[in-house]
Amino acid sequence: MTRPQRMPEPVRFLLDIHLGTLARRLRLLGIDAAYENPDIGDAALATRSAAESRILLSRDRGLLRRREIYAGAYIYSHKPAEQLDDVLSRFAPGLAPWTRCTTCNGLLREADKAGMRGRLPDQTEQTYDTFAQCVDCGQTYWKGAHHARLDAIVAHARRKFGS
Repeated sequence: MTRPQRMPEPVRFLLDIHLGTLARRLRLLGIDAAYENPDIGDAALATRSAAESRILLSRDRGLLRRREIYAGAYIYSHKPAEQLDDVLSRFAPGLAPWTRCTTCNGLLREADKAGMRGRLPDQTEQTYDTFAQCVDCGQTYWKGAHHARLDAIVAHARRKFGS
């Protein structure tokens, strides 16, 4: 297959149970990446792929052979960084970092510090001023200790794949 594969926009993914880290990294980059945990089974994944026009990403060749899936792609590597590079080079989805919840795939919105009062752990409220919150699950985000590692993932993707 030539890269990138041309798919109708927007490119949306569905990942099987074995690709949780890849799902979170795609979401970090603002890519719509549905992920079912606990496992809903092959039949349900194939049905969801078709019903929602999602590209099914899997390391299970048998699952990808199901006729009812919308589209599918086998993920060769076991390493999340290589998996991410593979998906980004194969499908060239638009990147919109920091716009999706890495927990549930919902969209993030800015949250003011006053609205976060009493909902944050320990000294977070005193230490940080900028917050985002998921409109679906309510998860709150801020630039904490792990932000540099996540920012490196975003920077790598932007350098190598644009946007």
